[in-house]
Amino acid sequence: MGPIRTFPARAPMLRALLLLHPWRPLGVRGCTSHGTSGGREIQVRALAGPDQGITEILMNRPRARNALGNVFVSELQEALARLREDQQVRVLLFRSSVKGVFCAGADLKEREQMSAAEVGAFVQRLRGLMSEIAFPAPTIAAMDGFALGGGLELALACDLRVAASTAVMGLIETTRGLLPGAGGTQRLPRCLGVALAKELIFTGRRLTGVEAHALGLVNHAVDQNEEGNAAYHQARALAQEILPQAPIAVRLGKVAIDRGMEVDIASGMAIEGMCYAQNIPTQDRLEGMAAFREKRPPKFIGK
Repeated sequence: MGPIRTFPARAPMLRALLLLHPWRPLGVRGCTSHGTSGGREIQVRALAGPDQGITEILMNRPRARNALGNVFVSELQEALARLREDQQVRVLLFRSSVKGVFCAGADLKEREQMSAAEVGAFVQRLRGLMSEIAFPAPTIAAMDGFALGGGLELALACDLRVAASTAVMGLIETTRGLLPGAGGTQRLPRCLGVALAKELIFTGRRLTGVEAHALGLVNHAVDQNEEGNAAYHQARALAQEILPQAPIAVRLGKVAIDRGMEVDIASGMAIEGMCYAQNIPTQDRLEGMAAFREKRPPKFIGK
C-alpha cells in the first residue's frame, strides 16, 4: 500500500474528516449507562455474559407510539452523549418497548403548539440528533412495527436495519404537507439511489418489511412472532456476529466506509489508507495474525 502523501492536496481535509471519528483504546471503561427507571422515555441497557459489548437503547413512549417529542429527543441525546464515551460499547442496538411500533415519527400534537420559529429550531435539533446516531461503534435498528417519517429517518441513521415482515415503514411527510427534515432526503437516496428515493418520498409510499428488504432498505426481514419481537431477536443475533471481531478494526472500517462515501474514490482510498495505518500498531492486529498461525480463535481486547 502506497503512503498517504500520494494525495498531498487532500491530506488536511482527510485528517479533518478522521478527527470526527477519533480512535480511542477500547480497554478504558468510560461513563457506564445501565437500565433506567420505567418512567423514562429512553432507557439504556448494557447486556452481560456472552452478550457483553451489546448495548440497547429502548424507546419507551407508549402513549405517543414513540413519537419524537421534546423529552424523547432530549433523553436520547443525553443517552448517546454518555454512551459515546463508553469504550466498552461494541454494538449499539435501537429497539422499542411498544408492541407494534418502532417509532411513529414526529409528535404532531406537540408540533401544533409550536410557533413557526420553534418548529424550525426543533427540526434542526432532530437533524442534529440523527447525526449523533452516527455513533463510533456499529448501530442496528430493530424494526418490529411502524417506522414512519422521523421513525424511518432514525433507522436510516443506523448502520444496519432489521425489520419484521409485517413492519410498515415510509417517509410519509408529503402526505402531511411536509417533507423529510431529519436527514431522509439525504440518507434514503444514498441507501436506494436517487430515482427510487424520489419515488418513495414524492408518493409518501408505505412499505412492508418484506418490500423494504427487496429494495435493499433493510438488511434482513424476518417473520414476526407471537411476542412481536422477531426483528429484535434477529438484530441481536447480528450484533452477536459482530462482537467477536476486532473492535478497533470494525470502528475504523466504519469510518473508512462512511467518510469514503462522501468524497471521490481517490480521496476515499486515501481515507482507507489512513484508517489502515491507525490499525497497524494495535495489539489486536498482532493477535489476529498469531491466532491464524496457531490455528485458534483470536481473542481481541480492543487495544
